[in-house]
Amino acid sequence: MVTLLSLWQPFSFIILIISTIFLILIYKWYSNSMLTAINNRSPPSPPKLPIIGNLHQLGLYPHRSLQTLARRHGPLMLLHLGSVPVLIVSSAELAKQIMKTHDITFSDRPKLTAFDKLLYNCKDVASAPYGEYWRQAKSIGVLHLLSSKRVQSFRVVREEETKSMVENIEKFCLSSSSVNLSQIFTKLTNDVVCRVALGRKYDDGEDGKKFKKLLGDFVELLGTFYVGDYIPQLSWLSFVNGVDAKMKKVAKEFDEFLEKVIDEHVDDYQNRVNGGHDCVGNEDYKDFTDILVHAQMENLLGVAIDRVSIKAIILDMFAAGSDTTSTALEWALTELLRHPKIMHKLQTEIRSIAGSKTFIAEDDLEAMVYLKAVIKETLRLHPPIPLLVPRASRAKVEIDGYEILPGYQVYINAWAIGRDPISWERPEEFDPDRFLRSDVDYKGHDFQLIPFGAGRRGCPGILFAMAENEIALANLVHRFDWGLPGGASVENLDIAETTGLTIHRKFPLVAVPSLYNPLC
Repeated sequence: MVTLLSLWQPFSFIILIISTIFLILIYKWYSNSMLTAINNRSPPSPPKLPIIGNLHQLGLYPHRSLQTLARRHGPLMLLHLGSVPVLIVSSAELAKQIMKTHDITFSDRPKLTAFDKLLYNCKDVASAPYGEYWRQAKSIGVLHLLSSKRVQSFRVVREEETKSMVENIEKFCLSSSSVNLSQIFTKLTNDVVCRVALGRKYDDGEDGKKFKKLLGDFVELLGTFYVGDYIPQLSWLSFVNGVDAKMKKVAKEFDEFLEKVIDEHVDDYQNRVNGGHDCVGNEDYKDFTDILVHAQMENLLGVAIDRVSIKAIILDMFAAGSDTTSTALEWALTELLRHPKIMHKLQTEIRSIAGSKTFIAEDDLEAMVYLKAVIKETLRLHPPIPLLVPRASRAKVEIDGYEILPGYQVYINAWAIGRDPISWERPEEFDPDRFLRSDVDYKGHDFQLIPFGAGRRGCPGILFAMAENEIALANLVHRFDWGLPGGASVENLDIAETTGLTIHRKFPLVAVPSLYNPLC
């Protein structure tokens, strides 16, 4: 006979287990709290809750929430995200200490599940831990893939894809139809990156749709919060909500895709060799995969590079080179639509330099000073990755009088630094003219403007990204005049943001182009 006691007994055992786990977690939280209290040289820290620490204070838009907390606790804060101590940096001066003065101390990366599962156990450049492998991988990127000479060699790709974008938009002018510019920018940057990294575009037919979805899932998962990284006891949640399975699926599909790409390039290399072509040097090899496969076969790099490393380095191009560039273009045109006088000033500069030309080539860009100022101002207000890829401290160090221990994660809030009134006058205003009166640049020497980071861990692809930003934006505002659908007022243009690693517009940017004729 089933009694109430017999029903209760299994539940009482479960409750006992749960209670024991809870008490252990409380004890650990209390112990960590006591250790933090003892170390009275720690940076200021907002109050935290048991188990989750300060996770509840991040909100949907961590860059904004952290800016608010920094105003209360200071530009150097110590948060506890679950069991992990995390340093938040929100001023140019402190960013300089992290990325220049003590750069080598903060040159490591934390081990994060998304990087581990999606980037071949961190075999790429961006997420690899500091050490000999990272130095070798970065030297490959800097010297062989993203040097000034190499970026210039891809000029024809940028110009052809930008011209294709312009011709596509021209079709909408005939019917005065609106254009989804967010989609246009995504296609442009994906096509450029595919041609540069893989040798051809993957945008046609069913395979094109699959690749587009795969790339979208990949970028989205890179920015997914994996709770087990901060509260290991809750790692199981990622199995329950499907995140773990989705990461494995995307990683497997991307690996299979890259295997086919590399096989094609290896076959091409062998055909060249068998055909008697001279394969010494790599100037005839047109894309990153060509360069890497050829260098591996000929042992030209001076360091060993295996197939996994090739795939991981190529993946970095998609992780850092496509989504961020399209985001920058999206926000640049958003701000120009919101500020018609600035749009007119930019068009005047570009059209006066272009003369009767209908297409802006890269040779024309050097003289476009205001264009460069507009892009800088866009990156100041809308850095594509507002919280730079996290660093990790390798040793105990003193920052601004506070003791920072080994193993701390470090997030630099580039978004908050770009809006810091200490560094900028009228920081919330979109005012490109400020850069006509200033030498501040985004290359990692001026820490009030760090959309690409700085120091050893700064983005090596700055030249590549800016080359595409400049030629695309110049042609968009030269070839077309722009308005909003239905004659809507610019004040009604929504500027809400998405969530995630890269901050897009929440709603696609839709505008109406009208063709500009330079001969009229």
